[in-house]
Formats: sequence, structure tokens, C-alpha cells
Amino acid sequence: MAARTARGIPAALWVVGAWAATRVVLLLWVLGALRFPGLDVTGDVSVIYHGWYEVLRTGHFPASDVAWQYPPGAALAVLSPALLPFLPYATAFFVLLLVADALVLGMLLRAARRPDRTVRGAWVWVVGVPLLGPTGYARYDLMVTAVGVAALLAGVHRPRLLGALAAFGALLKVWPALVLLGTRRGRATVRSWVTAAVVAAGLLLGAWAVVPGALSFLRFQEDRGTEVESLGALVLHVARNLGWPGEVALRYGSVEFLGPYVELVSTLAQVLSVLALGWLLVWRWRAGTWSAGTLADAAFTAVLMFTTTSRVISPQYMVWLVGLAAVCLLFRAGPMVPSALMVLAASLVTTLEFPVFFDHVVASDDWGILLLAVRNALLLAATVTAAAGLWRRTVRPFRRGAGEPGSLQEPEELVGSR
Repeated sequence: MAARTARGIPAALWVVGAWAATRVVLLLWVLGALRFPGLDVTGDVSVIYHGWYEVLRTGHFPASDVAWQYPPGAALAVLSPALLPFLPYATAFFVLLLVADALVLGMLLRAARRPDRTVRGAWVWVVGVPLLGPTGYARYDLMVTAVGVAALLAGVHRPRLLGALAAFGALLKVWPALVLLGTRRGRATVRSWVTAAVVAAGLLLGAWAVVPGALSFLRFQEDRGTEVESLGALVLHVARNLGWPGEVALRYGSVEFLGPYVELVSTLAQVLSVLALGWLLVWRWRAGTWSAGTLADAAFTAVLMFTTTSRVISPQYMVWLVGLAAVCLLFRAGPMVPSALMVLAASLVTTLEFPVFFDHVVASDDWGILLLAVRNALLLAATVTAAAGLWRRTVRPFRRGAGEPGSLQEPEELVGSR
């Protein structure tokens, strides 16, 4: 039975109505009918993506363009406006993102119909995407997020489909591979991980054999430095504000720091990412209790960790976190509510620092530093809180008598689904 509000109107109708209203505004922003303050973020689609589209149509990857730093599956996203040849490239791209957005909402609402679920996950999606302003529709990350959400929702009962979708998502933008981290030990892990490895290897080898330049993204990713919005960049912003002689420049498609000690900061960020991976492996080894929501909780925690410790925290990365948070909050008893709320708050601050006040960020002035400090502090707090919640829920024994299973028990809904 559909959940109803106090006025007797199905909750899903309120969700759909809010989604429709906010997405109309988003489309007006990216189409230029309404002006959004700050930089115009749609140039990546109308100029960069369109340029790649023309190259890809010739049967080659844009291997000579250092801004091309994506796995070969990204070509599908860039080429997707060909599905709507009667529209200009950018308009077609925005329409397809609207379709992907609607598919995510549909998947969340369908999943929320189960007795142990709630529509609050759908609300996270409805609210979170417009908090990012036009950026959410000005990159292809929303398409990737749709694949990640589909993988998590399918993975509770269909591990092979989880593996296939994770592999396909990883060839779009790598991070969806992390949705495999929380699979239940045993046959579910074997089935999903083996399927992912086979599908990824097949797709990658096929792209490498058929299309020249399919692996060029690896070289350009390796050469990237510290981007001005990352956690490590805060130290450099403060130093620059106090007289450090470093500067910023557009490199590899983003604004990065150049100057003394930048390489050290980049190295420290990579060390933090390795430590995050180590923590996740320890958690995987120690975890003894799985529930229906563990798969999403682990994916959300992992992506938070690697986003926060990355040398690059581009604004569109927040779309991934909003999507994963939405799946986590589908489950009534999940531990990720505080982290999800912090991600929503970080999304709003992200829009303030880019594109609204990005000139202050680039200038390393007090206002720019404050915005970055608040956004990155929210991400860091969300990461720590998510990790703590995941550990408590899966490693430490539950208390009995509170309606939760003991540490050696499994939720009834998963019995027989391995």
C-alpha cells in the first residue's frame, strides 16, 4: 500500500510533483532561459563534449586532448545526443540527462514500495540534484549515477546483475566499481565480482582493439596535480593568502595549483586515499553482519572516502554522493542519515563556491577559503560519520531486544537470495 500524507495524498505524488517543478527550473538554467549567477557551466557540454563528439564520430578517441581523462565507456555518454538528431547537441544532452534523472527517481520510488523502505531516499534525490544548480545537468555524471543506483538496487537479490552494472558503470567513470565492496561474503561476492571482472575485461579489451586511443585517459590522469577545490588545496589557499608564491592555472581540464610544495600535497592526498582503501579492506575483513542496506552503506562510505581524499573534488562529484545517499535512505533503519544530510548541505555550499563565487576561490581570498573550508569540512565529517556508522552496524554485535538481528543472524528478507 502506498504511503499517504496527513491529507490522504500518496507521498509519491508529492515527490513526483517536487521533482517536476525543480527539474523545470534546472532545464531553464542550462538552456539559458533563466540566468544562474556566476560562471556559465554549460560550456563543457556545448564546447568540450561537442568537440569530443565530432572526434568520436570518426571512430577515434580524442587521445591528443589532455582534458579527455575518462574510461572508454564515457564515449557512449558523449555520443548519446545522436539519439536525438533533431535537436542541437547541447539541448539533446540536457534532455537525455532529464530522462536519466527521471529513471533514478522511478527506481527509487519503485524500491520504496517495499514494507521496510521509505520515500525519504527519493526526497534526497529530488532535493539534492537542484542544490547543485546547473552543474548537475552540465556534466555526464548524472548518467553514471543512474547506473550506480541501478546496480545497488538490483544487487540485493541479483548479484550477477550487480556485477555487470558495476563493470559497465566503471567503464563510464571508474567509481561505480566501489558498489561491489559491500557484497555479502560467499556466493554473492563470487558471482558479482567474477561477473564484473569478465564484463569489464571484455568491454575494455573490445574498446582497446576496435577504437584507437581507448586507454589514453590513464596517462592524463596520472599527470594531474592538486585541483583548487580539493581538501589538500585548502593548505595551499591559506599559504597563498599569506604570501606563498604559488599560482593557479588551467591544466588537464581543471584549475590546479602550480608552485613549491604542490607535489608534496598531491602525494599526501594519494597516501590518504591508500589509507582509506586500507580501512575499507579491514572493514570488509571484520564485518560479520549484513543487512539489505549494507551494500548501499558500504558504497556510499567508500565513495565518500575516495572523493574527500582525492586530489580533485570537482563539483559534479557531488551528484554521485547524492545518488548513493538516496539509496541508503531508502532503508528505514539505515545508519547514514547524518552523513546524507551533510552531503546535502555540502552540495549547497559547493554551488556557492562553484560557479557562484568561483572567482574568490581562484583568488584564494578570505571568502573563497571560507566556502571551501565549510564544504570540505562537511565532506570530511560526512565521511567519518559514515565510516563509524558502517562499522557499528556491521562489525560490532547488535543489541538484542531492540528489533534488530544479532551479530550472527541474517535479515529474513535475504534468506535464500544468495
